[in-house]
Amino acid sequence: MTASLTLENDIALITMDDGKANAISPAMLEALNAALDEADAKAKVIVLAGRPERFSAGFDLKFFAAAEPDQVRGLVVGGGKLAFRLFTSEKPVVIACAGHAIAMGAFLLLGGDTRIAARGAYRIGANETVNGMTLPAFGVELPRARLNPMYLTEALAQARMYSPDEAAVAGWVDRVVEPGEVMAAAMAEAERLLPIANHAYGRNKRMARQPTIDLLTPTLEL
Repeated sequence: MTASLTLENDIALITMDDGKANAISPAMLEALNAALDEADAKAKVIVLAGRPERFSAGFDLKFFAAAEPDQVRGLVVGGGKLAFRLFTSEKPVVIACAGHAIAMGAFLLLGGDTRIAARGAYRIGANETVNGMTLPAFGVELPRARLNPMYLTEALAQARMYSPDEAAVAGWVDRVVEPGEVMAAAMAEAERLLPIANHAYGRNKRMARQPTIDLLTPTLEL
C-alpha cells in the first residue's frame, strides 16, 4: 500500500504509508492523486498524513538511480504538481506530520493550509544542497511563499535541517504537539475549518497565493 483514503463527516483523511520512508515514487504519486480526486469529489476538508515517525523522506532516490533522465524529470515535475495541487486546492488542507519530512516531503508541507507536526527527534527541511542538487522552481517559490523570509537562505542554500519546534519558527509547520496528539489535533483542525469550507475560502486562498501560482504554473510542464 502507498496511500489510502477514509471519509467521515465531510473530511477526507489521506494517509501515506509504504511501510518504509514514504518516498515519493511514481506509485505514491499515482495513489495520492487518485485519493485527492476522490477527496475533491466527496469531501469538504482534506487531511494529509504520513505514517508514525515518517511523513515523507522525499523523492525515491533508488528510482532516480535506475531511471532515464526523462523519467527523473517526470517524477520531479509530478512531485511539484502534487505540492502545487495542495497549495491551490479550493478546500482547506490540513497536514499531520508525525515524523521526518525531508526534501520533497518538506515541500508537501508547504502546500497545506494548517500544518501540525509531532515534537521529537525528527528532521524537517530541504537537504538538496548537501546532495549537490539544484532546487526546482517549486522548491524555491513554495518556501518563498510560506517560510519566514529571515530563514530562507539558511533553509534552502545552507540546507538547514530543523527540529519540529525550530521548523515552526522557520515556517515549515504551524504548530507542534506531542507525538500521540498529532492526528487528534489535525482532525480537530479539520472540524474547525468545516464551517468555512466554502467557495469564498478557495477564492480567498487563491488570491493570497496568486503571485506564487503565477510564477509556478509555467514551470510545471514536462
